[in-house]
Amino acid sequence: MEIISVDEKGLQRAVELLRAGGIGAFPTDTVYGLGARIDSETAIKKIFKAKGRSQGQPLPILIADAGQLRQIAAQIPPLAWKLAERFWPGGLTLVLPKAPPISELISAGGDSVGIRLPKHPVPVALIKGLGIPIIGTSANLSSRPSPVTAEDVITQLGEKLDFVIDGGRCPGGKESTIIDLTQQPPRILREGAIPWKEIEKLLTS
Repeated sequence: MEIISVDEKGLQRAVELLRAGGIGAFPTDTVYGLGARIDSETAIKKIFKAKGRSQGQPLPILIADAGQLRQIAAQIPPLAWKLAERFWPGGLTLVLPKAPPISELISAGGDSVGIRLPKHPVPVALIKGLGIPIIGTSANLSSRPSPVTAEDVITQLGEKLDFVIDGGRCPGGKESTIIDLTQQPPRILREGAIPWKEIEKLLTS
């Protein structure tokens, strides 16, 4: 496992490892995330194995800009763009119908996928460097606390990873709010960083 610094050279190295099918941890606007390229089932399986996570649980996807929704979602309702404009980048995950190229491993065999645009330069730089979105689950063992430092990540996942980007302490705090836009009316699956009242205001405006 490589410990990588947050500089141009380090981010380029992390992108190389992701491009080769590796998996690694990186700081985000909440906790440390665990990522891999979304078009490699081998890499995706590595994430499940590293976390000890059941393949019956879907994995979220991180994007670098709202336009990348078109690569992941089969249908994007006007409300999705409205929510993205208001709350991205930030702590809101949109659940949308997945496009056919997205692996069923990511969606746990379902027809939808969770998508978020993070408010942190490191995952955005990785996605831009790689040229495609990445998996963005928390870098912890299933049922263990989400890590807020690189040391936390190494303690839990250690040599199961190909790299860890040491970006210092993450702010922690609440996980993203998840809203399911595949049904009408939309349904909140998890209230987190974005309060439901703020979303409700937008939905009724």
